[in-house]
Amino acid sequence: MLQTVVSKQKRIAVVRARWHANIVDKAVQSFADEWTAIGRSSSDIEVIDVPGALEIPLHAQSLIATGRYDAVVACAFVVDGGIYRHDFVAATVLDSMMRVQLDTGTPVISVVLTPHHFQETEVHVGFFEQHFVTKGKEAAAACAAILDARTRLGATVI
Repeated sequence: MLQTVVSKQKRIAVVRARWHANIVDKAVQSFADEWTAIGRSSSDIEVIDVPGALEIPLHAQSLIATGRYDAVVACAFVVDGGIYRHDFVAATVLDSMMRVQLDTGTPVISVVLTPHHFQETEVHVGFFEQHFVTKGKEAAAACAAILDARTRLGATVI
């Protein structure tokens, strides 16, 4: 059954994992900066913290269920912490985020990134902080584009 969603103000939940907060926060700030640079309002954005990447999909689903959000942007940095599980964590999170958006009909934009190699060195931290700035900007543009496209379609959701 399809229903029409009418929303004048676009509300965006930005869910950020707190592992590697110094890096993840670069994407969140960059998203907010770009959102306003493209003519949107900073009041559209609500930032919500979760402990880690694995908590993002369920929390995104819960936020969407409130009916207060037109999209969710998920930000996390999943790294190899010495035991081989980061690939599985990242794949699980991304697969689950896709399921949430398909099940709810609400866009879930990913800034969940997993590097091949990461060490807590000044060079790596600096590189990934800048990379997250870029990804935050890209996420803002993608979020605006998908919300605009959905508005043109009549914003039908499941």
